[in-house]
Amino acid sequence: MLEVGELFWVQQDMAALAMHAGEQLAAARWATADRPAPCGLLYWQDGIGHMEAQGVQVPVEACAWGPYQDELLVWLLMSRDRLVAEAAAARPELEVVVEKIPPLIPIYAATIPVTAEPLPMAQLDSEMPQPVVAALASAWLLMQQPLLIDRTRERADKPTARAYARDGLPAPEVTVVDLRRQYTPQDQDPDRETAGWHYKHRWVVSGHWRNAWRPSVQEHRKVWVPSHVKGPEGAPLLSTEKVNVWRR
Repeated sequence: MLEVGELFWVQQDMAALAMHAGEQLAAARWATADRPAPCGLLYWQDGIGHMEAQGVQVPVEACAWGPYQDELLVWLLMSRDRLVAEAAAARPELEVVVEKIPPLIPIYAATIPVTAEPLPMAQLDSEMPQPVVAALASAWLLMQQPLLIDRTRERADKPTARAYARDGLPAPEVTVVDLRRQYTPQDQDPDRETAGWHYKHRWVVSGHWRNAWRPSVQEHRKVWVPSHVKGPEGAPLLSTEKVNVWRR
């Protein structure tokens, strides 16, 4: 699966947004058309949460996916570096044989039904951490919004390229996914019919999902409307709730 899969690196801000938006995603679709690639490996900078395994909180740092018997197989993984660091902190007397450990270690795997209609998150494998899986589905949706997300291609470094060449494989490329700054204040209410109406205050509109028509696939898909400040620049800000601002 990973030999033919595409590689994605998700920057910290994008991972935070995917996690936040995933909390509001009650259902998702997992078909090939809904993924950024039929098979792939997505690595989250600084991880994307934890899952419990035999009473231990295991960090999740990557997700891999691919088709399996008409369903979607999703793997959750942690890195070798994280394992070595946590093992050294917990049991410094133990020696970890790094050469015997793969760079990414599978933690858990489960299949997800591929359905025509969005599948409720509540119907997923009960042992699979729902916040992590929801963040993955959210990231896939966000990556389809070019005005919100930057996607750039990075080539592998020279040692990695040489290692692939020794095995007769082409050097891999990684898609780096990050947020784009597209939050511009508005000084008019687009929903008001009265022409020329201006506000006297600013306020925060919370981020949320909405359904939008996608001509390319001839159907409605969820689109994330990011948190932003509405109202004329320089006007007093109405503080009615706690606001967390992410800056790059």
